[in-house]
Amino acid sequence: MKKSFLIIISSIFIFLISIGIWSVNIYNELVKLNENIKTQWGQVENVYQRRLELVPNLVNTVKGSANFEKNTLNQIIESRSKATSISVNPNDLNQNQINKFQKAQDGLNHSINKFLLIVENYPQLKSTQNFSELQNQLEGTENRINIERIRFNEKVNDFNTYRNQFPKIVIANYFSDFKEKGYFKSKIGSEKSPSVDFFD
Repeated sequence: MKKSFLIIISSIFIFLISIGIWSVNIYNELVKLNENIKTQWGQVENVYQRRLELVPNLVNTVKGSANFEKNTLNQIIESRSKATSISVNPNDLNQNQINKFQKAQDGLNHSINKFLLIVENYPQLKSTQNFSELQNQLEGTENRINIERIRFNEKVNDFNTYRNQFPKIVIANYFSDFKEKGYFKSKIGSEKSPSVDFFD
C-alpha cells in the first residue's frame, strides 16, 4: 500500500516536472521569436529613418530651382512631418499600430513618387549632380525598405504560427508580451504608379 502510494506520488511529481520543463521551453522559444521581431523592427525603423533624413536634403536641393512647384515641396514636407509623428512601441507591434505606421509612411512615399515624376519636366534639375545622387540614394532606400519589411513579415509569421498552435497558445495568452503581432500589408492600388496632376 505504502509502495503504491509512493509510486503514485512519484509519477505525479515527474509529470509536474515534465509539464514545467515543457512550459519553460515554450516560453523560451516565444521569447526568442519575440526578440527576433523586435530586432527586425529596429531594422525597419532604420531604413525608414534614412528616408526621412534624405527628404530635407532633397527639398533643399530642389529649392534652388526657382520655377519648381512650391506646392509639391510643401506636400513632401507635410508628409514627412506626419511620418515622423507616428511612433510604435516595439513591445506592442499589433496590427493597429503597424497600420498607423504604414499609413503615415505610405503618405510620404506617395509624395516622393509624385515629386520624382514631376522632376521629369525639369531637365536642368534632373541633371544636377546633387539631385542625381539624392535620387539614387532614395531609390536604394526604397529597395531596402521593401527588403526589411519582407523580413519583418517573415519574423512575424514565424512568431504568430508558433504562438497560435495549441497548446502553446494557452501559455502565450497567459503573458502580455506574447500577443499576436501585426504585418505590413500591401496598400490597395500600390501596384499602380501615382498619377500626376500639374493643376492640383
